[in-house]
Amino acid sequence: MADIVNVSGSLRNRLTLTLIGGAAVLAVVLFIVVRGYAAQIAQQGQDSILEASVTSILDTAILRDGQVEVDFPYASLSMLGTDSDDRVFYAIYQDDTLLSGYKALPHDGKSLQNQTVHKTATYVETHVRMATASRILVGANTRTLISVSVAQTQDALQVTLARISRNVGLFGAGFFLLSVLLSFWATATTIRPLKRLTGSVTKRGPKDLSPVASPVPVEMAQLVTSLNSLMGRLDTSLRQSEDFIAEAAHRVRTPLATVRSHAEATLQRVDRDENRQALRSMIRAIDESSRAAGQLLDHAMTTFRADHLERVDVDLVEVLQELVLRLTPFAEMKDIDLVITGEDQVIIQGDSILLQNGIRNLIDNALKYSPAESEISIRVTSQPKPTIEICDQGQGFPEKDMDQLVSRFSRGDNIKGIIGSGLGLTIANDVALAHGGTLTLNNRPGGGACVTFSF
Repeated sequence: MADIVNVSGSLRNRLTLTLIGGAAVLAVVLFIVVRGYAAQIAQQGQDSILEASVTSILDTAILRDGQVEVDFPYASLSMLGTDSDDRVFYAIYQDDTLLSGYKALPHDGKSLQNQTVHKTATYVETHVRMATASRILVGANTRTLISVSVAQTQDALQVTLARISRNVGLFGAGFFLLSVLLSFWATATTIRPLKRLTGSVTKRGPKDLSPVASPVPVEMAQLVTSLNSLMGRLDTSLRQSEDFIAEAAHRVRTPLATVRSHAEATLQRVDRDENRQALRSMIRAIDESSRAAGQLLDHAMTTFRADHLERVDVDLVEVLQELVLRLTPFAEMKDIDLVITGEDQVIIQGDSILLQNGIRNLIDNALKYSPAESEISIRVTSQPKPTIEICDQGQGFPEKDMDQLVSRFSRGDNIKGIIGSGLGLTIANDVALAHGGTLTLNNRPGGGACVTFSF
């Protein structure tokens, strides 16, 4: 069962939401700032026209025979025309006396001379923008203050501001959508190195504990350093365990050989049947322990070298011939023929020691489970890919256990009474996997087991 991981949200979602939230705030601020600036510019435009209208009226004011005359220019008000037909109001005062215009229009008698005052006021329940300016007229014996106020409703300005707001809103929405897309892109780009690291670790084999060497962002350096340190400690621990198993197997196998030789010598000198039977059982147990120790040693060596293959050109036919030559004496003890067929030479790139170890265990298994006076056929081919097929005439593999037989210490239920440790097929399978190949088990139609070692 897979380990349960304590998950606390998604880093990608957090980063995406943070960026989108920031983009939303920025879009709102942008809308407020741009609309405010546009309103200020539009208001300044209206104020400039109002000021020009007031100035043009003041310029026509003269003092004649002590009387103020104003030649009201038509253009002074026509310049305030708009598409929305805004209404225009004016008032002309001499000191605090209304000379012409709308009396109810707010009048600021304290307006400074030669300075135009702009303000927003309410007139006939309507908001108006008003400009007021004053000028002192001086006659022979007269000095009087003339002030002019011109006001205009703001319908056109509101229409302009609405159009600007709509355009700015559309621009802000487009900016926000673009920011969302950029947020997803930025998040994916930021997370990509973490995904590459995850994929690199995931694709590793179960025995690959080499450090992560690919470059990573500086923010991930501490994580990768810790990961490399962990894998280094695991690698050291595994090597120590493998070395211990190899050393233990070697130290156990040597005294077992000594004990076996003494047991065999004693067997020759004992006459009582029960004592001879006990010695035979002892020798059998010693053989089983010695074989198990030897295969433990082979397995430890296979596990160690699988991660550090020393690849050279290896002729599979030559390897098989050498192994058959070494195992022939054992085969002759059961009158078993070892027959090699196939091509004269099949060259692959591989670790010769591992290949000999794996193939020897397969042939040894076939010898162990084959009946006396039978034949073991060994066929080697290079097409369509390098393959070694070893078939015997024994009981074959139990169908229900076939998928589990390559597991460590796993044996079929049809081999009772035959010495074995359950590591032979495991070693061969590990060697095949280390070379990128496969180990396939099947039974012959006429009886017997076949093991196919493919590269």
